[in-house]
Amino acid sequence: MDKKVSLKDIANHLGVSTALVSYALNHRDKEARVGADMAEKIRKAAAELNYQPNVIAKSLKSGKTNTIGLIVADISNPFFSNIARIIEDEARKHGYIVIFGSSDESAEKSKLLIDVLLNRQVDAFIIAPSEHTEKQIRNLQKRKVPVVLIDRYFPNIETDFIQTNNFQAAYQAVDHLIKNRREKIGMVAYDTGLLHMRERIEGYKEALKDNGIRFKSDWLRKVSYQHFTRDVELGIKSLIEPTLRVDGFFFATNTIAVESLKIINQSGFKVPDDLAIVSFDESIAFDFFYSPLTYIRQSVEEIGKEAVKLALSRIADKTKKPTSVVIDASLVVRSSSKGAGKKK
Repeated sequence: MDKKVSLKDIANHLGVSTALVSYALNHRDKEARVGADMAEKIRKAAAELNYQPNVIAKSLKSGKTNTIGLIVADISNPFFSNIARIIEDEARKHGYIVIFGSSDESAEKSKLLIDVLLNRQVDAFIIAPSEHTEKQIRNLQKRKVPVVLIDRYFPNIETDFIQTNNFQAAYQAVDHLIKNRREKIGMVAYDTGLLHMRERIEGYKEALKDNGIRFKSDWLRKVSYQHFTRDVELGIKSLIEPTLRVDGFFFATNTIAVESLKIINQSGFKVPDDLAIVSFDESIAFDFFYSPLTYIRQSVEEIGKEAVKLALSRIADKTKKPTSVVIDASLVVRSSSKGAGKKK
């Protein structure tokens, strides 16, 4: 086996001190007043000699691994995959590597991921929590591990969190449908106790109320993660039956919207002539639908950057008070929500 190249080997190769090599490779050359030319020469020599830093030894000395654990709810969802990319890019700017996993909305899988990342000794967690994971978050806090929640949070746990103003965004979406002469608006949402979904439902109901429309419980259909495809199909079909016959839809997520469009297409109803549609969050699939969907755009970039900012701040000071960040979303209006020909 080839001998592993050490700092001393690089120092001997260049005829400089080991300390000088260490400063340059740790990008502390300005601090140690190492000249720019010498610092570059040291880094070039390290690359030529195939030097690999001893991460374990470095972390033992500094007490940090310069890694952040990221757990999202569903990496196949464009919302979370985009956030993951932004968090990864932003963390890299500050010298951190992101290790991420997807809980798939499972508390059990979330626990497994947290245990794995704890064993990797990550410096902080950024988590989009699944339902029933409050205990997991509390355990991280007890261990004094920095944790930032994104997209969802638990009101009974004091922790740093970032989320969209779900109530206001949902209200705006439904109010838009009503202003476009839709009065029987169905909503399809996930059947979960998580706060972000409850806020979207409340925004939907409040918009109906403020526009003088009485909410009917049959207009709201909830779908499970476990039986998603079946539940969406049953929900959509029940809402377009003659007995209910809604004239508009507000979908609580982009995944629900995409699945619902399949059923609507098969039904023979036309968008927006028969049904006006708004989705919470976007999907590339919307662009390929014959009537491009109106949707709520969340500020993914701001959420991702704020998450890293809060995580690094918490690593630096574990005693400071929790910070909450609520970010406004915007309504992107396209053809799927155009007004009806005549008010009913």
